[in-house]
Amino acid sequence: MRRQLLLTGIFTALFFFLPLLALIGGPLDMQQPEPENASSQPSQVAEDPPPEQAAAASPQPGTAPVVQEEETFTLYDRGSGQLLTVDTQQLVRGMLAAEMPPNFHPEALKAQAVAGHTYASYLRRLKQSAQEEGPDLECDVANWQSYTTQEAFYQRYGSLADAYWDQICQAADQVSAYLLTYEGQPILAAYCSMSNGWTEDAANVWSAGLPYLKPVESFGDTLAPDYETRAQFTPEELSQALQTAWPQIQLAEDPAGWIEVAAQSDSGYVTQVRVGDLEVHGKELRTALGLRSSDFTVSYGDDGLFTFTVQGYGHGVGFSQYGADYMARQGATFDEILSHYYPGSTLAMVAG
Repeated sequence: MRRQLLLTGIFTALFFFLPLLALIGGPLDMQQPEPENASSQPSQVAEDPPPEQAAAASPQPGTAPVVQEEETFTLYDRGSGQLLTVDTQQLVRGMLAAEMPPNFHPEALKAQAVAGHTYASYLRRLKQSAQEEGPDLECDVANWQSYTTQEAFYQRYGSLADAYWDQICQAADQVSAYLLTYEGQPILAAYCSMSNGWTEDAANVWSAGLPYLKPVESFGDTLAPDYETRAQFTPEELSQALQTAWPQIQLAEDPAGWIEVAAQSDSGYVTQVRVGDLEVHGKELRTALGLRSSDFTVSYGDDGLFTFTVQGYGHGVGFSQYGADYMARQGATFDEILSHYYPGSTLAMVAG
């Protein structure tokens, strides 16, 4: 109810000023962001996070905190099996190119560049603290997961590649010296394509919460292309998917009672759902059925079909790419966008 009232109020106030055409326009070859690159459960999350702090302003010259970072990253390309060594500039450019459409607003591109860079730095430090061997980041260059190359970028965009690559490089290079930190360390800068209008608390997706991954309003997502989608299944299709995910499941003879949403988070994502004789998390059913988000409702109609109505795309935690683009088109700068989606984080300068 809180989410619906707030979104309704904002929409009414801003109705005549929403640049909807700017948000959804662009070339037909516009890249769809991959929402899962920064979504898998981290191997280590603080079990008892400190209290949430107020969002910090962007650093001023000579006053920004400084964080030490090595100048090169090692990436494992799952597609080719190759180990790539890239410098920070290459990393930030390649992650941005893979994660966000190049025709998004420059301030949104810069915000995504910082988030991606921070995420890679977080993973590297996590492995170093655990004294684990291996690459800093896994990617799939050919499938545009986490990182891609300039060559792959040019193959995708053809005649638009020169202009688009220039936009990627300008945004990435302007912010490659920044990292988001919390208590002096790079944060787990999770991001997704679009939320349901509110981002989700990390505690409802992973094993524990983090003070800078709390729910925030993300109204622009509700205006994004394919914000609401539907997925339909016959009883036979649904039964097969459920039994593949949970071989031990018992389903009643009447399909109408197979699935029932039991609980949702404050942000509206399904946290508990009864599936047959089992109770599972909404994110588990989302995975089993290939739904775009764990914010869904389900109905069984007279046509004999199960219909899942889904809002958003991705896990919903942290930075929203479409939400960031909307904020940028309202005049927000990259640091303001980052402060909104990662409350309590600090924008710091990198020192090699």
